[in-house]
Amino acid sequence: MKGMTAMPSNRITQPPSSKHGEYKKPRRRTVSGAILVFAVVVIAIVFLMSVFLRISDISVEGNEHYTDEEIISAIDIEQGDNLFFFDRFAAISRVFAKLPYVEEVSVARQLPDKVIITVQECKALAYIAVGDENWTIDRSCKILGKATEDELGSLIGIEGLNPGTLLIGERLTSADGDDAIISFIAEVLYQIQERNLTDQILKLDFSEELGAKMYYGTRFTVVLGGSAEVNHKFAMVESVLEQLKEGDVGIIDVSDGYSAHFIPQ
Repeated sequence: MKGMTAMPSNRITQPPSSKHGEYKKPRRRTVSGAILVFAVVVIAIVFLMSVFLRISDISVEGNEHYTDEEIISAIDIEQGDNLFFFDRFAAISRVFAKLPYVEEVSVARQLPDKVIITVQECKALAYIAVGDENWTIDRSCKILGKATEDELGSLIGIEGLNPGTLLIGERLTSADGDDAIISFIAEVLYQIQERNLTDQILKLDFSEELGAKMYYGTRFTVVLGGSAEVNHKFAMVESVLEQLKEGDVGIIDVSDGYSAHFIPQ
């Protein structure tokens, strides 16, 4: 009818339908459910690993100075421990702290229940007399412990050094805090070991700052001089030895670092 105003519609607008005519509900619950399922699965996996991955076999390889039991005890591992939660890095740190002869160590987990410990031990190469005691060191000047009478015959004696406090497992120090002399000794010991001269060298004398001496058997005194060009000096010593005759006795002087002189005696 004319003159009447149209009333607003009270019809409720329906949400848009899909092409099939069905209304899609929000997917929030679906995502939350997936997260919950994932969390449950993870927890279940961790639980199963903690229950079933128990160590039942421990093997040690490469050890000579220490027994298997000493290595295993230092690592602090035993059968029945959980393989999944075993901290290899902490275990390795414990070994170095307790067993000074260990130079390198690795701990490998082998599923399902085995741990393999591989060690490389350093070897006593020389000794230093302190009063009535003799202390062994390796080629890096790490202090390994007191030398036994049986060991002394196969070790190189080091003279001319006033050592600082001796701590097993720590590097040798000098009483006056001179680290340079320790590094020099370590470099000489390294060259001796690398060149397979261990059985030939009787002792090293570092009494003179620039006149270090090495006693090669009972036939030769090698004057090394200072700490420069140690590698080259050893190469020259070997070259001289190849040219000497059986029965030659004397001094091999390589102290200047670039030439070698043999002085017969």
